[in-house]
Amino acid sequence: MSEQDPFIRQLREQISDTDRSIVEAVNARLKLVARLKSYKESRGLSFVDPEREEWMLQYLSRANRGPLSAEGLREIFEELLDLTKREVDRESGG
Repeated sequence: MSEQDPFIRQLREQISDTDRSIVEAVNARLKLVARLKSYKESRGLSFVDPEREEWMLQYLSRANRGPLSAEGLREIFEELLDLTKREVDRESGG
């Protein structure tokens, strides 16, 4: 029954479009971080910058207008930072 409901179908399409946008944004972020890592390594700089990560989390917390909670935002971005490091390491061969 719910598959035939036009309102449910419309919302699901919008959710799918949003999910696709999230994937595209994560991929764009990974490409930028890979470039940053390469640049920093070519200059003998450390790739990981905990101060920058904390600044980013604070910046995004201030920018967040909800309904995502501050805790939820921190959880998502801490996981995204971890994932980004793993993916960039995988791409560069370790």
